[in-house]
Amino acid sequence: MPHFTLDGRTIPFEPGQTLMEAAMAAGVYIPHLCYHPDFEPHGSCKLCSVEVNGRICSACTFPAAENQEVISASEEVRHLRLRLTQMLFVEGNHLCPSCEASGSCELQATGYYLGMTDGHFSHFFPRREIDASHPEVLLDRDRCIFCALCVRASRDEGKNVFALSGRGIHTRLVVNSPSGKLGDTDLEATDRAAHICPVGAILVRGTAFRAPIGERKYDHRTIAQVALEEERPLVGRQHGQAED
Repeated sequence: MPHFTLDGRTIPFEPGQTLMEAAMAAGVYIPHLCYHPDFEPHGSCKLCSVEVNGRICSACTFPAAENQEVISASEEVRHLRLRLTQMLFVEGNHLCPSCEASGSCELQATGYYLGMTDGHFSHFFPRREIDASHPEVLLDRDRCIFCALCVRASRDEGKNVFALSGRGIHTRLVVNSPSGKLGDTDLEATDRAAHICPVGAILVRGTAFRAPIGERKYDHRTIAQVALEEERPLVGRQHGQAED
């Protein structure tokens, strides 16, 4: 089987796999937020940046190839990811202590994983609308990190409820309805698009704070442990590999 090296470790890969897929299949965690094995890679958050033969690339979209020397665990790469995470925090309004997703939020868990202790940059405090028009689902745009997982999930379900509009700092999450309101779309609380959000931007009503402190997703496990446990089997199934 062909292979490349990741932080000095030999990583086998199947033809067609990305660096992320091969690393995940081998049990190596690479931080990510916009990547999910069930959806087409988006490559937008850049948290999965690695150094490939001296060049920075996104592991979720970069194809694995023979003789690649990939570095993910260097201090330089960790610092890059830390700055990217800090920018995600200050670009939105992430008030973790009062957020229903606290303890189960992938952005928050990534911050802990990278050793983030402050925002480093000045907060933007953007003005973003909260859409409470849907009877079963709340859309809080303050917490959106534009990972587009809801966009891809809804597209795969054939509904195309969500989309990203605008560019740069003016990017915003929009919904596909004549009024622009979530309540006028055909989104249902059972749709995967209503559950795939890695932060607290899309919340199913009536489920907030059900998991008490001490029993939340990342209270006892790191995001690396959770990702390898939950996502690694999905990668394996895609390439016909046996699960551990």
